Amino acid sequence: PPAEAPVRLFTEPELARYDGQQEGQPIYLAVKGVVFDVTSGKKFYGKGAPYNALVGKDSTRGVAKMSLDPADLTHDTTGLTEEELKSLDDIFNNVYKAKYPIVGYTSRRILNEDGSPNLDFKPEDQPHFSIKDEF
Repeated sequence: PPAEAPVRLFTEPELARYDGQQEGQPIYLAVKGVVFDVTSGKKFYGKGAPYNALVGKDSTRGVAKMSLDPADLTHDTTGLTEEELKSLDDIFNNVYKAKYPIVGYTSRRILNEDGSPNLDFKPEDQPHFSIKDEF
């Protein structure tokens, strides 16, 4: 496989820098704690584009609900229906993983609230997450 940039860990403020507002800057979107480079989809995710609200953050809930409501632009999947969780998995696998390179993970996936490492973190144990073709 071609040499790719190393996978990195993003804090929320770091991810927010890649929100499509600055010309020439990559555009990143996180779904299920996986950060994708969606720059090639600039007409969808760039400044003023229809899905710009999703970028620069983990928008898992918004993707699952197909919602651009600011209240849904969060990593939190609490209370999502079976149908919404299935939709999330379909979009995660068939759109994001199929089309866009993975550039990192959100720190929330791997760290505790206080910033210490989550010693219990095992990617394969995360709900609705399959690691088999991540790396």
